[in-house]
Amino acid sequence: MGVKQRILSGMRPSGKLHLGNYAGALENWISLQDKYENFFFVADWHALTTNPSAAFEVRKNTRDMVIDWLSAGIKPENPIFIQSEIKEHAELHLLFSMLITSARLERNPTLKEQIRDLDTENISYGHLGYPVLQAADILIYKANVVPVGEDQAPHVEITREIARKFNSTYSNVFPEPATKLTKFARLPGLDGRKMGKSNNNYILMADKEADIFAKVRTAITDPQKVRRHDPGNPEICNVYWLHKKFNSKEIPQITRDCKSGALGCVDCKKNCAGKIAKYFEPLRQHRAEYERSPDLVEDILRDGISRARKVAKQTMDEVHLAMHMG
Repeated sequence: MGVKQRILSGMRPSGKLHLGNYAGALENWISLQDKYENFFFVADWHALTTNPSAAFEVRKNTRDMVIDWLSAGIKPENPIFIQSEIKEHAELHLLFSMLITSARLERNPTLKEQIRDLDTENISYGHLGYPVLQAADILIYKANVVPVGEDQAPHVEITREIARKFNSTYSNVFPEPATKLTKFARLPGLDGRKMGKSNNNYILMADKEADIFAKVRTAITDPQKVRRHDPGNPEICNVYWLHKKFNSKEIPQITRDCKSGALGCVDCKKNCAGKIAKYFEPLRQHRAEYERSPDLVEDILRDGISRARKVAKQTMDEVHLAMHMG
């Protein structure tokens, strides 16, 4: 059996995770653990690119997020670590910033979308260079594959470009990582926009059933289905898309009953909330166990940091040799 390819996966520490985080990334991470060598990191520096004051919440948010990772099925046998604890990321980011133009970064479609969502034209130097730091995160571990949602795919392409530029300028140090998109790259929020905390249209993986129902009942459905027995169009209903992800077995029946008017929106929402609660019941149980053992989480992070630091140092030794610096 050959050597496994390596995957690097990371998220900003935003606290407890929502269903969009799960469907767009975490579920895929879990499924790939036995097929690849995995590194999982908390992207705490990245959290500052759009909100510098996020630094005050990083510690708590990191703990909440890592507990969700572990509770959902990320194995602690893989290195799980915090980006800012590995200072080599920052050095490689600086060196990579010399290999890409600001014009190329300004053409990044993900950046344009973020500017629109944030409703501001004033972006920081760090925000503009976000993909360069991400390239350093990926390449310092020589990742072969990067599992991402579709919105992050342009960043991986920038990583590939930087790897090619470094290799052609200095020496062949870095692989060109491939993008691996998830099947459910984007799960609509309760209002139809991308699910996210900034849009306040999310359901947490750790939410209890009563909280899930309270949120699902606010979801926007077919505006033409006013009364219970009115026929509906499930394809434009946000609850329907939650059913497709977390209650796929009932989709044929739900589709028929919605279109015929046999299924009312209230009953549909109750069913959906119940299925989501059942789906994440094991996670809630595991989360309670980790909450009772905070030292265990800290031990897992310390071990992950130690292992990641060794790999990062080795890569930087190769970089210094290739550049005749350091």
